[in-house]
Order: sequence, then C-alpha cells, then structure tokens
Amino acid sequence: MNKIRILLADDHPMVRSGLIKLLEPFKEFVIIGEASDGEEAVAMTRKLEPDVLVIDLSMPKLSGIEATKIICKNYPSVKVLVLTMYDNEEYVYQILKSGAGGYLLKNSGRDELAAAIRAVAQGGRFFSARVSEIMAEAYLKKSEAREGVSLNSDDLPLTKREKEVLQYIAEGFNNTQIAEKLFISARTVETHRTNIMQKLDIHDAANLMRFALSKSQKPPTGM
Repeated sequence: MNKIRILLADDHPMVRSGLIKLLEPFKEFVIIGEASDGEEAVAMTRKLEPDVLVIDLSMPKLSGIEATKIICKNYPSVKVLVLTMYDNEEYVYQILKSGAGGYLLKNSGRDELAAAIRAVAQGGRFFSARVSEIMAEAYLKKSEAREGVSLNSDDLPLTKREKEVLQYIAEGFNNTQIAEKLFISARTVETHRTNIMQKLDIHDAANLMRFALSKSQKPPTGM
C-alpha cells in the first residue's frame, strides 16, 4: 500500500504532537514534517512535496488561508486539509475560495480526521458536520434573500447599472446589444455580468438567465 505522506502545520507544538499520536494507529499515514508558521508551511511544502498538508488557520507570519492559497496555486498536487477551531461562515467561505480540499474542526475525532485525510488525498472534499451545516445555512440564506425581490427592489444587492444589465439579460439581449443600449463597451458589460453572478452566487449563464427572468416584469424581446 502506498502511504499517504503528511505535513503538519500548527504553531502549537503540543497540537502537532497530539495529531501525530492520533494518526499513529493508521499505518497508511506517514508524517514527513512539521511546520510552526505559515511561511514555513509553504517552504516545507516546496521542499518535501507531501500528499496532504494539514494546516491550522491561525498561524504566525502567514495565515493558514494565505499559505493555502499559495500552495494550491503553486503546488496543485499537494492537497490541503484545514484543521481549526473556527466554525463561522466567513472562515468557511474564505477556505473554500483558497482551494483547500477539506475543513475539519479540532473537536473532531480520530476516525473523522483519518477519513478527511484519505478523502482529500484522493482529490475529494471533506467537511465536518458543523461546517456542512454552516454551508447549507449560508446557501439557504442567500436563496431566501433572492426570493420575492424584483429587479427594482432595494433588497437586491446590485448597483443601478448592474440591475439595468440584468434587465437586458432577461429581455434576451447579448453583451454587444446591451453595450449599445447603455453606451458602454461590451467588455464593461461582461464585467458587470461577472459581478452580478458573484453577488448573486450564480455560476453559469443559464441560471443567470433564469434568475433574471424570474425577477423581470418584462417578457423577453431581444431574441
């Protein structure tokens, strides 16, 4: 069996020692190094090329989130599992954006830690039950916030120009046509479209069109 090579990064030596003890019974794992801050985690990742980096969020010199971003960008073969005590929505969002494969809380048990390492090592994702709850709650809040508001509603988190662009999208106009109507460039329209999708947590053109149509009072006319 190929062993999963693990690098531990936490600024508390006792935590690292505890993790080593927890993982000892699992013969498929081998700890190849320990880092005590974010900069050291990046440097040791470059040098040792572990299969999995288990890293804390709160680290000196370079935060766990920043270190994760650097590692995921520059060493994509290294999978990252964030192990932390923080369980709020903003941290969950930042970690998902950073490219980490998993988010585990420090009150998790030994078997859950082992399962998380196996999952991310194989290119999958793993989240603590509480983290999954936070993700679901955030999704529901965003969905509820989008329900029952029209394009003219002050509750819709868009600028006036973004609402104009969304209205034209609902009417079936493409970027070039919208640009002509608003006297702006097609590139600017595309920028507005990207910002709209980010603000509304919409990830593809089809769902953007569905949302625009659901909020528009006008039927499609541009097709």
